[in-house]
Amino acid sequence: MPLLAVQGLTKLFGRLVAVDHVDLAIEAGEVVGLIGPNGAGKSTLVNLISGFEPPSEGAVAFAGRPLDALGAPAIARLGLARTFQIAQPFRAMTVRQNVAVPALFRAVPAPSVGAALREADRLLDSVGLGPKAALPAGALTTPDLRRLELAKALALQPRLMLLDEVMAGLTPAEVDAAMALLREVNARGIALLVIEHVLRAVMGLSSRVVVLHHGRKIAEGPPARVTADPAVIEAYLGPGPASR
Repeated sequence: MPLLAVQGLTKLFGRLVAVDHVDLAIEAGEVVGLIGPNGAGKSTLVNLISGFEPPSEGAVAFAGRPLDALGAPAIARLGLARTFQIAQPFRAMTVRQNVAVPALFRAVPAPSVGAALREADRLLDSVGLGPKAALPAGALTTPDLRRLELAKALALQPRLMLLDEVMAGLTPAEVDAAMALLREVNARGIALLVIEHVLRAVMGLSSRVVVLHHGRKIAEGPPARVTADPAVIEAYLGPGPASR
C-alpha cells in the first residue's frame, strides 16, 4: 500500500478545470518530482492533497486513511506536512517561535513550551538558521524564509512533505545547498513530493517525475525518460514547426 494514494482527483473553479482526474501514488521514503508549466495545476493539486481546498471529484488516502472528511490541521497531524509557494510565517514572532508552534500542535505535541523551543533550536540548526533564531521572521531574506518553511514542516514530524517551490528565487549556489538539505531530510525516512520549476533540482533529487499540463497528468517515470518525452517537450516549449 502506498503512503499517499490519489485517485481521480479533480478540481473545478466554475468552468475552469484546474486539476483533471489525476492519479498519483507515493511510497514511504520516496522522492517524487512534480513539474509542469505555469498554470498546470501543481499548487492546486498540493492544496487538494493537504486539505486546503476540497476536491470536486476523486479521493486521497494517506497511510491507508481516507482524507476526504478531514481539514488541513487534521491532515497535518497525521504526518502530511506542506510548505507554501509564498512563505507564510508569523512575521512578528521570532524565527524560533515560528518553529515551536507546529511542535505544540502536531499529533504528539512537545510536552511543554520549553521543550518545543528546544526542539525548534535543533531544527533551525539543521536547516542553517540557528544564528537567526531570535530574529523576527519578517526580517528574513527570501532564501532564509524558504529554510524556515522547511523547519516548520519538519516540526510536525511528518512522514511525507509536499514542497511547493522551496527553491524559487534562489541563486544556483543556494539551490545546491537546498538540494543537499532535502537529501538529508529524505535520509531520515521522510518521503518528499518536490514541486519545482528548477528542473535540475527536481531531476537531481527525484527517482520519479510526474508532469502536469492543463491540470492533466501527461507523463510519469524516471527523470531522463520524462524529459525526453515529446509531450513534455511540447508542453514546455510549445508545438514544433511541423505541427503548427
